[in-house]
Amino acid sequence: MRGRALPALRSTVAAGALAALLALAGCADTSSQLLTTSGPPISAPPGSTSGDAAAAYGGATASPAARFDPFATDGFADRPLREVIANPTLAEVLQPGPLPEFSLGSASAPVVMVKYMSLTCPHCRRFMADTFPALKRDYIDTGKVRLVIREFPIGRTSGNATIALRCAPMDKYLTLYRKFLDQQAVWVSQEVRPEAIMKVASQVGMTRDQYDACVRNQPMITALNAVKDRGRQLGIIGTPNFFIGNRLVKSVLGIAEIRAIVDPMLTAGGRAATAKAG
Repeated sequence: MRGRALPALRSTVAAGALAALLALAGCADTSSQLLTTSGPPISAPPGSTSGDAAAAYGGATASPAARFDPFATDGFADRPLREVIANPTLAEVLQPGPLPEFSLGSASAPVVMVKYMSLTCPHCRRFMADTFPALKRDYIDTGKVRLVIREFPIGRTSGNATIALRCAPMDKYLTLYRKFLDQQAVWVSQEVRPEAIMKVASQVGMTRDQYDACVRNQPMITALNAVKDRGRQLGIIGTPNFFIGNRLVKSVLGIAEIRAIVDPMLTAGGRAATAKAG
């Protein structure tokens, strides 16, 4: 009896270990931390993905001279170091990117909070489930904080889903974002599974034709690359990472930690005080 139970136990342990590995892989940007955007063009190392959308997001075509794709997980660390902005000002943190940003809260809120997220990250899911409701009730809905969500996809699975997220209408962005997080167990895997990602996107009305067009939208991919690259320049190393004003926090935040940071900023004048500190 024990002999028959042992293989099943080993299988359960292996499955649990794989799940833990996938969870951690969605939160740490180990693929290309601190890469340079200056100097000569960077040629693709063996196994990296092409700049072509189909290749970068699960297609069969790959170019032998592909440009760097930050959505890919290549594991190479032999590239020149990127220049990271030390102590960025609030203006540098909020510098507009190539895509319209999703935000919640008053445009005149005294404190701006920027959340960098990856759709495959379980810590991002936990933040939205455990902390976001109180943040929204006590700070966003009361006009004290404006929350900006920025994409920092880690790995091809997250990159593929992020394209779908960005192709949804802006008024459905938060809904689809939360669906991707809540349903991670259904669609997140080591290999890109377009059908599973599509099933989540379809819950906000996206059709298969729209989805297929999205994952082949090279301008969208290029723009999202720029958003992530800018995040790296600002010091983002994984997800979730936050800017509260111009203060970078590289960890998961609970509502108690948010109160400890935000409340003194509100007392001191919020945005103006933070801008001077930068």
